[in-house]
Amino acid sequence: MNSETKKSTRLHRLIRYQTQYSSDDDNFSGETTTNNSSSSSSSSFIHKNMNLITINENDQLQQQKQSSTSKNEDEIDTIIAKTNAIKLARSKFRRTRSLNAPNQCCQFGPCGSIMRNPAMVMTIQDPASQHLIWHKTPASVLVIKKIHDSLIIKPFLDLVQWLIWEKDMTVFIETSVLEDVHLKNNPLFLSIKDKVRTFRDGTEDLTDKVDFIVCLGGDGTLLYASSLFQESVPPVMAFHMGSLGFLTPFEFDDFQQQINNVLKGNAALTLRSRLRCNIVRDSDNIFMNNGDDNNNKNNMIKPQNHCHLVLNEMVVDRGPSPYLSNVDLYIDGKRITTVQGDGLIVSTPTGSTAYAVAAGASMIHPSVPAMMITPICPHSLSFRPIVVPAGVELKICVSPDSRNSAWVSFDGRNRQEIKVGDSVRVTTSIYPVPSICAEDQISDWFESLAECLHWNVRQKQKQFDEYSDLIHSSSSSVSSLDK
Repeated sequence: MNSETKKSTRLHRLIRYQTQYSSDDDNFSGETTTNNSSSSSSSSFIHKNMNLITINENDQLQQQKQSSTSKNEDEIDTIIAKTNAIKLARSKFRRTRSLNAPNQCCQFGPCGSIMRNPAMVMTIQDPASQHLIWHKTPASVLVIKKIHDSLIIKPFLDLVQWLIWEKDMTVFIETSVLEDVHLKNNPLFLSIKDKVRTFRDGTEDLTDKVDFIVCLGGDGTLLYASSLFQESVPPVMAFHMGSLGFLTPFEFDDFQQQINNVLKGNAALTLRSRLRCNIVRDSDNIFMNNGDDNNNKNNMIKPQNHCHLVLNEMVVDRGPSPYLSNVDLYIDGKRITTVQGDGLIVSTPTGSTAYAVAAGASMIHPSVPAMMITPICPHSLSFRPIVVPAGVELKICVSPDSRNSAWVSFDGRNRQEIKVGDSVRVTTSIYPVPSICAEDQISDWFESLAECLHWNVRQKQKQFDEYSDLIHSSSSSVSSLDK
């Protein structure tokens, strides 16, 4: 190839670059603003094309320019200047990868804007940047295993022995594990029985004793781990050894390497929000009458809040009664509606893929700050599930004219009756469950949807294999129209 041909080829390539940039208007959203010092033509070019230029392209242009003495050098300089401007604008205005929505523009037309209130400004970390970091080397671990499952015994013993002998860590297990018929007479367990520390659910506080948690089992083990901590929860690493495993992304085959990576801080976190549920009994609001009416106010017993933190959902249902439940729903003190049906589910985004999705709710990614309200078999075809902001307070109480009481449960536990005058107050807790990701927040969730729930799994529509099939299909359509 002679020098003239090379110069012509290079010039055509540069023109092709420029043409490609000029024809791709849709690749830029137009949400950014240009620098006032830029000319209008340059700004327009930047706006249309700044998402297309790459560093390598500019380097190639520079190399071509240095090796060329073409008479079209001025045109090449112009294109290089434009690519430099595009690269600069792109680095300045490029939106980084984020799971949060971008900051919205607060100026509406020439005159309108949002009133700024500095007291209400919050700083929210991007969920995509949530990675585990240890301020000191973890020294203690809580191991929770699925009960009444003989298949868990060997992995449980392998894990505990490795943590004790290889990692020199203090291992906590529940007292009931010592009574497991498959475990208590196992010679391998007898050799480490004196090395583990035990606790009993409901009698000991593990908040300042455990550095991180390892779960062996299904989703129930993670729910149980959450219930043990009513405030700050240590990071949870969940191995899939149960029947479903939507919340357990790790496989046990290479547990040593995976735990070592976590102990080094090489792990992403999904902060799974929890609901704080307080039961306020009508019987708590009583006066201790001592005969002096003036002292009645001082002698009133304050309402005793029976608090529960739930990871999946809080359920209010009609219990054993054959009648519809009539439950009033309030949001931030305002009555919204009366639920007439079998009950009501208030779930976290994590719980949206549990009971709520079986009742017809949508599935919400756990990084979305929200609460989902789902009726159970409502006596109204128009009563659909709704999603409300995570910052609201819900109040649920039995309607005064209800034929029966209602029953409430928290993650399927602590089931109890609520009567007329009682209420359940639900808010989002400030203590989430930091669930360790096998890969990242997005990949783990969609893989769970595909593997556990078979989300959008169907046989793919077949394509036309031969031209004759297409002709036959077209002929059939024309024949049907003629008839």
